[in-house]
Amino acid sequence: MGSYIESLFSLEGQVAVVTGGTGELCGAMAEGLAGAGAFVYLLGRSEEKAAARIARIEEAGGAASFLPVEATSRGSIEAALKSVLEGHQKVDILVNGAGGNSATPFMEISDDEFQSLLDLNIKSVFAASQIFGQQMISQGKGGSIINVGSMSGLIPLSRVFTYSLTKAAVHNLSKNLAREWAPHNIRVNTLVPGFFPAEQNRKVLTKDRVESILGHTPMNRFGESNELIGATLLLASKNASSFITGEELVIDGGYASMTI
Repeated sequence: MGSYIESLFSLEGQVAVVTGGTGELCGAMAEGLAGAGAFVYLLGRSEEKAAARIARIEEAGGAASFLPVEATSRGSIEAALKSVLEGHQKVDILVNGAGGNSATPFMEISDDEFQSLLDLNIKSVFAASQIFGQQMISQGKGGSIINVGSMSGLIPLSRVFTYSLTKAAVHNLSKNLAREWAPHNIRVNTLVPGFFPAEQNRKVLTKDRVESILGHTPMNRFGESNELIGATLLLASKNASSFITGEELVIDGGYASMTI
């Protein structure tokens, strides 16, 4: 039993890159990848948060490293790829998780805020997919790209206008890349968290909004970051998900299944 499960989900010898890896959700996903045997590069801004996450990974017997990256800068991402190749000569898994949110009322959204969220939530995914995706194509051994989407990319949610449209774009990009790169055996999927309290969305979780969310969630609670790990390992594993691409894997406690 153990060897069978391991053959499906082991990532031994794999190299994973996680943008937004210093955040709560993607940090947990990075821990999961490392726990399955991958060497994980955490790409982000906060060396302090990265150090704490790497300590947890190493304590559990995994291996990881931090690369400071500005996710909206193509040059910064290219420098990160160079560092990854110097250390491990390949990239097998890319998690695009860098992102941000805003609760600004629609009529008050400035051009600067609008552009900032487009850059952070779309440009970062676009650039990292191009840069690391080209490396995967050049290697000729396939790979897995997991783009972190959002319920608001599937269902327009109130109060997060720019965020919603950027996440809808991420979902669309994933499907396009899945089609484009299938001949290279590069699978591209979207992992869609429901409501998981994290740094970027706490500002919009007012009391009335929390009541509304939980009332619409059959499991009547928020998700916990470690509850994304199973889905991450499924999508990352070339054995467990060899025929899964272009999909949106929703982890939401039943939120999307509720109508009335």
